[in-house]
Amino acid sequence: MRFGAPVLAIATSLVAGAVSGEPACAVELPGRATVVGDAIPQPLTGRPGDAARGREIAFNRDRGNCPICHVIPAPDEKLHGDVGPGLDGVAGRLSEAQIRLRLVDSRRLNPASIMPSYYRLDGLKRVASDYAGASVLTAEEIEDVVAFLMTLRPNDKR
Repeated sequence: MRFGAPVLAIATSLVAGAVSGEPACAVELPGRATVVGDAIPQPLTGRPGDAARGREIAFNRDRGNCPICHVIPAPDEKLHGDVGPGLDGVAGRLSEAQIRLRLVDSRRLNPASIMPSYYRLDGLKRVASDYAGASVLTAEEIEDVVAFLMTLRPNDKR
C-alpha cells in the first residue's frame, strides 16, 4: 500500500507537549487560530470551504489520505482503514469547529493520537527536510475538508 509522502512524514512524527488545560488559547499555526475547548470556532480562511474539493483532498493518497485510517461512506472508493473512527455520520457527532481542530492538530486533544496534524508546524519531530516548515494542507484545503465532512450526516448512505 502506498502512503502519500507528506502524510507519511507527518504521521510518523512525534509531537512535543501536552494538552493545555486552558479553556481558550492561541496555538502556533500558519496564520493564527484560537482554540476554545475542543474546537477552533473560526474558519482559517475568509471563505467557506468547498465540499467537492474537500472530498477530492480527503481521498487523495498524496494529500489527505483519510481512507488509510477511516471508513468513509463512499462505495466508489476502496481500501478503507479501521484504525481511526468511522466518518459516517461525523457531522452528527461533531461540530464544524470540533472537526476543524481535529484536522488542524488532533494531538492537542489526544497526545497519543496517530492522526497527522495537517496544519500544525511547531513541535513536530522526524519530519523529512523537504516538508519541514510546511503544513500538509493549506488553510483553504482544511476548510474544504471540513465542508466535505460536514456533509456526512447520520444515516447518510452515499
